[in-house]
Amino acid sequence: MSIQHHLSDDTLLRHAAGRLNAGLALVTAAHLHGCAHCRGRLAAFEAVGGALLEMEAPAAMAPSAFSNVLARLEERPAPAPILRAPRRAALNLPPEMTLPPVLAGCDIGRWLWLGRGVRYSRVRLPWAPDANVMLLRVAASRAVVSHAHAAQELTQILHGGYSDSTGQYGPGDIAEHDETVLHQPRADEEGCICLAALEGGLRLDGWMGRVQRRLGL
Repeated sequence: MSIQHHLSDDTLLRHAAGRLNAGLALVTAAHLHGCAHCRGRLAAFEAVGGALLEMEAPAAMAPSAFSNVLARLEERPAPAPILRAPRRAALNLPPEMTLPPVLAGCDIGRWLWLGRGVRYSRVRLPWAPDANVMLLRVAASRAVVSHAHAAQELTQILHGGYSDSTGQYGPGDIAEHDETVLHQPRADEEGCICLAALEGGLRLDGWMGRVQRRLGL
């Protein structure tokens, strides 16, 4: 697998600083699992951040800080959360395809219709139930509706590939778009399955966009 599209330095910096929302952080982690180049860049940013912290002058702690910590240790611990196995629908994925390990604790719903040849499956993060994350499956040579984004979108290609106005994407690649990009991804002859996270919603183009605006969506 030859990865051609990587995470931007800005996204890697935000990830290193813990400033990505949960959905974007999940897709970032999925890409990092298979991309040595981005893991190396992330390690460099983390090293720089650690060095900067070491250069900071020490700050005095409040006189009561130690006693406050001891008091917290004596408090009754909160009850442990009830653990359950994640709920997984039967997705009928290609036999050679495996889901990223970062999805191990997530609920994954069944495929739902999104358009001709386009299906999506909602991915729910127990630690961040409001995160907007999904698996997207596009049939061979089919395209999703032309759209832009309210903010950042990250899309990790898991199987097959697609092309749009920003380039050609294959397995392992990550597409990173913001509100300045209007595009219409079209799957290749193998179709495409990807993991996507949105920061904000979609802005549809054409007549669907006019309907969306009229309905105030």
